[in-house]
Amino acid sequence: MGNPVPEAERTITINQPAAAVFAVVADGPRAPLWRAGVLDVALVSGSGMGAVYRQGVRGPGGRRIAADYEITAFEPDRRIAFRAVAGPVRPEGEFELEPIGAATALTFRLRANLFGWKRLVMARAVQSTWEAEMRGIEPPRELLEA
Repeated sequence: MGNPVPEAERTITINQPAAAVFAVVADGPRAPLWRAGVLDVALVSGSGMGAVYRQGVRGPGGRRIAADYEITAFEPDRRIAFRAVAGPVRPEGEFELEPIGAATALTFRLRANLFGWKRLVMARAVQSTWEAEMRGIEPPRELLEA
């Protein structure tokens, strides 16, 4: 049967309207301020759907691993999806927003289809890393109230 496909999901409720939460989530270069596993992000090209970002994430021993990504869905105040275009693990993910009165439920999902030796060698480590990142997802109030 082998190792499972790495996937992780977390939903948090933020006491801000969807537009404010979306503005933070859509601002890739701010990700290191609220995603502990992200070291740096810079816009390479485009905006919205099709935008490409250069991203470095924390790897084993804290070393930087390339995890560049492209935006594959961009629905203001509702959803942003992406797929990694660089790095040893190339997950797909999304941020989904759902208004709950004056607040917003933000769901973050990651999934990677690893094959062959990558699945055998990397699946558990990737799963563990993503679970730790999900526990740390919490956009700072300063960003949301700016």
